[in-house]
Amino acid sequence: MALIASRIERIKPSPSSMAGQRARELRAAGRDIVSLTSGEPDFDTPPNVTEAVVRAMAQSRTKYTDVGGTPELKDAICAKFARDNGLTYRPEEVVVGNGGKQIIFNALLSTVQEGDEVIVPTPYWVSYPDIVLLAGGQPVFVPAPPEHGFKLQPADLERAITPRTRWLALNSPNNPSGALYSREELLALAEVLQRHPHVWVLTDDIYEHIRYDGRPYFTMAQVAPALKARTLTLNGVSKAYAMTGWRIGFGAGPAPLVKAMTKLQSQSTSGASSISQAAATEALNGPQDFIAERCRTFQARRDYLVAQLNGMPGLRCHVPEGAFYAFPDCAGLIGRRTPAGKALQTDADVVMYLLDEENLAVLQGDAYGVSPYFRLSYATAMDRIEEACARLRRACEKLA
Repeated sequence: MALIASRIERIKPSPSSMAGQRARELRAAGRDIVSLTSGEPDFDTPPNVTEAVVRAMAQSRTKYTDVGGTPELKDAICAKFARDNGLTYRPEEVVVGNGGKQIIFNALLSTVQEGDEVIVPTPYWVSYPDIVLLAGGQPVFVPAPPEHGFKLQPADLERAITPRTRWLALNSPNNPSGALYSREELLALAEVLQRHPHVWVLTDDIYEHIRYDGRPYFTMAQVAPALKARTLTLNGVSKAYAMTGWRIGFGAGPAPLVKAMTKLQSQSTSGASSISQAAATEALNGPQDFIAERCRTFQARRDYLVAQLNGMPGLRCHVPEGAFYAFPDCAGLIGRRTPAGKALQTDADVVMYLLDEENLAVLQGDAYGVSPYFRLSYATAMDRIEEACARLRRACEKLA
């Protein structure tokens, strides 16, 4: 009898996690790898946050917490939603998890029945489809094409909805494209959703604070209050506060959904780390001005990287509006031959060529549901970005 359950066979390892691990392994083996695979800021966690953790440990706040989050952190999350998004939530409508991924996992496993459908615009964050599959559901991929800024169009959403549709997963700013939905674009999608009361909305706002060119931020429950009762608003401290390793994400939504998610978490991981929750409380309640300064740094990196990409033979890159990824179209490289005589047939071939030829690690677009593209993270120092661009240009120019 096979030991591994069939549900595990439905999914694949996270491509982004595996790529980061592979880059570390190659470095350990002595190769000079420049990796633009990691979706974590190179900045340090703010000092007021680490100081708050020292105080929490000195006060012996190192015990189990309530499964769904400490009262202090839930209060801070409610205050954050009121301050940043004009949304009112009560503590019983908030749940804290071990990163944003656990919030998504808990929500889908608590609500998706066998055969239910979840609409996932492409390109998508790599884990959405696999979590849907693990829950027994079926991801329904709907293209969000580059000619529309990689944003889901209302007519396409309308066509994708069926009686089995359970959720729409909407990520803004988007990983990997950097697409940021405006108030008007969200309202157009909300108009469709209001005609289908059986469809819930999961808004993944984890990159909320990382946006460029003075663009404002809006989330679905904010612009369409009629949908708030069937919307789960996801966020966390990992990206804006450079706290990826602290593993704190949170969601806010209707109390019955939050109760079910908390119940599931009680039988899996239980509560998040007590000191990580103390850190997240300070992050949300403390000074916020450094975020804008860091965004200016990200924007300067974006501007440099996109200009370089658009000047390379065979590449075209849309200008991202938020997050910290560039997602160039590499169709112009497909069909060309490497110095070793191999024809590049897919974006996976392109990615392997860059790694083999120039020790440059990036992620193939196929992992995000769109080909032929690849993703580069500019959440790293400018000198590394400059070196990556030099290697990428050499690799492109070597192709016949």
